[in-house]
Amino acid sequence: MALVHEVLHAVVRKYRERHPSSFARLTASLEASLGPDARQMALDFLGAFPPPSVYRALRGDGDDIPPRYLERMADLELAGTAQGRAGAEAEIDEELILLWVANQNPAYDPVRTIIGDGDLGPTYQRFVREVRSFFDDEPRFGPRNETLVDLLLAPSRAHPTSIFAQLEYIDRAWREAFGLDQLSLWRRLAWTHDLRVEEEKWFQRGGPGPGEPLLEAMKFGAKDEGEGPARFSPDLNWMPNVVLIAKSVYVWLDQLAKKYGRDIRALDQVPDEELDLLASRGLNGLWLIGLFERSAASRKVKQMRGDRDALASAYSLKCYEIAHELGGVPAYENLKARAGARGIRLAADMVPNHVGIDGDWVIDHPDWFLQTRRPPFPNYRFGGPDLAENNRVGVFLEEGYWDRTDAAVVFRRHDSWSGEDRFIYHGNDGTSMPWNDTAQLDYLKAEVRKAVIETILHVAKMFPIIRFDAAMTLAKRHIQRLWYPLPGQGGAIPSRADYAMTQEEFDAAIPVEFWREVVDTVAERAPDTLLLAEAFWMMEGYFVRTLGMHRVYNSAFMNMLKREENDKYRATIKNVLDFDPEILKRFVNFMNNPDEETAALQFGDDDKYFGTCVLMSTLPGLPMFGHGQIEGFREKYGMEYSRARWHEEPNEHLVRRHEREIFPLLHKRYLFSGVERFALYDFVTDGGRVDEDVYAYSNGAGSERALVVFNNKWKTTRGRIFTSTHRGNVASELGLDVERSKAESEWLVIRDLPHGLEYLRRARDIVEGGVAWELQAFQYHVLSGFRPVSATFELPYDRLAAELAGRGVPDIELAVRELHLRPIHAPLREACSKGHIEYLTSQLDADDDVRARAALEEKLGHVADGLDWMLSRRSGLEIAVDRAPAIRAAGDRFAALHAVVRKAAPATAPEESAPEAATAVPEATTTPVVETSVEAEEEVAAPKGVEEPAATAITGAPPSTKADGDASVLHVDLLLALIQVEAVLDLLSSAEPAVAAAMTRPASTSEAEHDATTGVPEHPQSEVVEPASEPEPAAPTAVASAPAIAIAPPAITPAMWPAREAAIAQWELATPLTAGFGTIVDASEARRRTALVLLAATLPTGAVSVAVRLALGTKRGQTYMDVHESDGTLWLNKERFEELARFLAEREAASGRRTHGAASAEADALAQLAEREGYRAERIASNLGPAPNVDAPTSGAATPLVRR
Repeated sequence: MALVHEVLHAVVRKYRERHPSSFARLTASLEASLGPDARQMALDFLGAFPPPSVYRALRGDGDDIPPRYLERMADLELAGTAQGRAGAEAEIDEELILLWVANQNPAYDPVRTIIGDGDLGPTYQRFVREVRSFFDDEPRFGPRNETLVDLLLAPSRAHPTSIFAQLEYIDRAWREAFGLDQLSLWRRLAWTHDLRVEEEKWFQRGGPGPGEPLLEAMKFGAKDEGEGPARFSPDLNWMPNVVLIAKSVYVWLDQLAKKYGRDIRALDQVPDEELDLLASRGLNGLWLIGLFERSAASRKVKQMRGDRDALASAYSLKCYEIAHELGGVPAYENLKARAGARGIRLAADMVPNHVGIDGDWVIDHPDWFLQTRRPPFPNYRFGGPDLAENNRVGVFLEEGYWDRTDAAVVFRRHDSWSGEDRFIYHGNDGTSMPWNDTAQLDYLKAEVRKAVIETILHVAKMFPIIRFDAAMTLAKRHIQRLWYPLPGQGGAIPSRADYAMTQEEFDAAIPVEFWREVVDTVAERAPDTLLLAEAFWMMEGYFVRTLGMHRVYNSAFMNMLKREENDKYRATIKNVLDFDPEILKRFVNFMNNPDEETAALQFGDDDKYFGTCVLMSTLPGLPMFGHGQIEGFREKYGMEYSRARWHEEPNEHLVRRHEREIFPLLHKRYLFSGVERFALYDFVTDGGRVDEDVYAYSNGAGSERALVVFNNKWKTTRGRIFTSTHRGNVASELGLDVERSKAESEWLVIRDLPHGLEYLRRARDIVEGGVAWELQAFQYHVLSGFRPVSATFELPYDRLAAELAGRGVPDIELAVRELHLRPIHAPLREACSKGHIEYLTSQLDADDDVRARAALEEKLGHVADGLDWMLSRRSGLEIAVDRAPAIRAAGDRFAALHAVVRKAAPATAPEESAPEAATAVPEATTTPVVETSVEAEEEVAAPKGVEEPAATAITGAPPSTKADGDASVLHVDLLLALIQVEAVLDLLSSAEPAVAAAMTRPASTSEAEHDATTGVPEHPQSEVVEPASEPEPAAPTAVASAPAIAIAPPAITPAMWPAREAAIAQWELATPLTAGFGTIVDASEARRRTALVLLAATLPTGAVSVAVRLALGTKRGQTYMDVHESDGTLWLNKERFEELARFLAEREAASGRRTHGAASAEADALAQLAEREGYRAERIASNLGPAPNVDAPTSGAATPLVRR
């Protein structure tokens, strides 16, 4: 159905090429007749049938809602892009026309609920009438000279009830007329014919093959499914955690060449960057499809059939040597070494069932193949071209292959030396046509089995992972079914009934299973090899449990998850667990493989895809990614492709979601790959029904546990996970301490790995009732951690859980600390937010500072109120910290800034902490004084006995009574934030004795439990002061009425640095400061501003060079200036260094301690010094002399309020 729709689009494009102005006239006609309703109809259409970006926006992921989509399309048109040139209106008009055409097609009845146009209303009906009327007057088109509308309706009128018949009509009537065979979709059109033939064959003959739709839950108990003694092959330590990705090697190399912009044709040219990328994603197995020398005859067949770009099939082999075109053995060894260095093992195919029709064994060992001395059917003719490139042996296909009238089961091998003809069977699995470029080996012959095993060992010497193609065809029962049927049963392959054998004769010829012989031989002679079987036909359990393969394909995973046959796949898992859980560990789970359509076509690229991918990544077994799956490529690469035929770019949105949600899971495969701790659960809805559409299971390794849930259905469901289907309850499986969990104060922190969120759940609820969850359509979680925590005053998990009400947050620990510190954080955040900063900025132009002091007193008073509340609650006593000195100091700092901005200097010059006389920057010394580790927590130690910095201020001038220079260059918003941060630090400093006293009183668990049930008294709240709202002047107090010009702002000495740093860390002041700045700028800039302000709040005032020298020795300063080591040298970032120096200079100028010109000159001189020293941190520090002497923080100041 989708293909018919695409063909109709192609026909419309042909029409528009022939009549380019027609759709423009249509748009104008519709606008004239429909008026404003035309736009509303377009919006309704986009809402009902949204393009991908609109669909995501309607689901809350993005902003491309219908009106914005229309605007964007119009912008594209104005920009002259290809998409825009088509015209936004014309594009939608075309889609609406084809929507109506589809709704007239009776063959679309099965999907009428999806494509129905009944909700589009009367304007849509008017649109249809106008379109039909319009094209009645437009030029006719097509082989029957019809109107465009009649042309589009022609296939459904010719064959109303059959899509296949409509496609045949399109092929017959339109292919040449419209040149459809030159379009990329033609390959898909031809494919539908093959699909129809295969479907008819299924009903005629039966027999499931890979990807066939008729599937039932896997069952065990019969010999086919693994009954008998278990003979699993033991895994080596690396095998359980393999994650495989398939790459069709020639296509991959061509894609890499385009990606990296250079010639890449051989294995040794695969870029290191690409291997690094694979390893970083957790992909540690690389399956390279098509490595070995291929059949020249296979290539000829495909090219003579019209595919001039074709290679030979990757499964029609000449021999098992690395292809010369790929660089041969040297190139392979180079790639293997580089991949191995990154923890990536290479995998290769081994095709034991057959070889190419001109393979080395066909030439040298013709007796090894199934054959007859005369054609099995008398009508076979072999007069076509000789496909072999050999002087002695000729190879000829039956003529029916060339004219597509027959698919013979044999080909002719002619020995020109002896004149002998042999008619060798093509490879065949009985479910489809013979593989016409292959020759079928005869496994009744012991020498054949021996030769194949030796070839497998040859491959095992090169590759630690071997995939056996079509392995199920070589199980004894299928060798018998296909080639040597029991008398009277007939053969699955035409003509093989003549070769019937009794069971005794057959068992005598093949006494043991070939694959058991392979497994045992490889275990002895190549033990470090993982054997992976492509097997279907309900033989998965037999291949791993009885035959001993390490891994086996599990096609049920792909097919049942795709079709949402969830009850069947959950039953499959249960049946495996009932019979032998070890089988589950041996499954290869995939969402596509080289024989199937791509994952993007089968699962889409949204939540259904990712939910299934999460299951693939977290179920026991081996996850296998398809070629192009991560990038969202939609093309299925043929085994003969030398390059991709479609031009596709990676879906970056899809890739990024893999990076966030899937790759972290692959790095934790150790947690999911085993079955020892695997438990499957029923998801029981609130109504008591088991929801079969929800997959829920847990697994673990060591002390780690994880719980996976996925709703594979378009619906919302709510229920709980409590009892495992085969083990204990969920609490015991997750390793919870049941006795501890019964306490009211006990909680669990649960991390959702794909989404990066953490949840809080009461431990007792899980122990007594299981894990309750609501799941939206295709929603999934991988829950891990289950870390027990206890609610206390300092860590109020109970209050946080009530506030979150089940929602997740990125970091529970951060959230609980923020909640605990909210009484201080909330008012400080508001004090540094947009509204309050803008108000204070406006007051810098006021005639006096009275209103600003009142606003500062209000905001900082809220901080003090919060501190009093916290200390009182913690100690059980009424505590009031003396806030007046800190608030007064904040007013003084504002007064100084106010004076500078108003260009009025303070009457009393503040004391200088360094001489203002201009001096030269000292020359570099040879003694490095910056610590060599940028991770150092401690400041750089100054030489003993040095109390003052050896270097003086770089430049300076005597203080002036007027500000020189333009004060508008000041970062006023940062300086205003700094004033308030310093006030909070002053307040916390004065509160140290009260904090120490409060901490000596233990907070009991009973208090926390009481708080959880009765509620905690609310801490004082604060409100943001908006720019327009001016607080009334405070009553005359020492703080509010102090004349600014008479007071010098307090200075910061080096000795204050440790205590201020400790307070910032203890009270986590960076968090509210960043949040406040976040109301002004984006998150990254907010973090940068926070770092700059906190540095200015801790570094000593006075000479900028002294402060910078101390910053170079602190972790905060080194982080801000990006001090890093490279080639044994410590470097710093030019821009960050200069920014810090200039802001510290502004701090000095804003305080009135120094003139603006003098401070700026010193900052400029520091910038020149850094440039002269090539931004080498140690050399810059040497020029600035030893670090200032600072005292270690006192024990009281270092005591944290929040205890762990």
